[in-house]
Amino acid sequence: MSHIALVTLVVRDCDEAVAFYRDALGFDLVEDTDRGDGSRWVVVRPRGAADGTGLLLARAKDGAQEASVGAQTGGRVGFFLHTEDFAADHARMSAAGVRFLEEPRHETYGSVAVFEDLYGNRWDLLQPAPARS
Repeated sequence: MSHIALVTLVVRDCDEAVAFYRDALGFDLVEDTDRGDGSRWVVVRPRGAADGTGLLLARAKDGAQEASVGAQTGGRVGFFLHTEDFAADHARMSAAGVRFLEEPRHETYGSVAVFEDLYGNRWDLLQPAPARS
């Protein structure tokens, strides 16, 4: 096995989720296919990550799934978005209305700030520190 291709993220509405991930986070919409049964296959992926892991945005279909929207990782940071330009991406995302829960921190492992997506799922925006030789 070479890599994880997709991770499912349960959402309230595919259109609002696509708008957030595309417009606020700068992701690409990779696929949006009507499955013919009232559901859609919607995949977004960070821009420039053509072969990287994508998010399958799956609309909640019942009460149990709706209850998990925004709480899929129990309130912990569950998603890690790496960047090569922390300051620029933090500024761009802030200007786009992304809610950061803390000021940027500079740790031994890199520059990081926790943010929430439109449903309250927690993410790290992270620029890893350069590898030491």
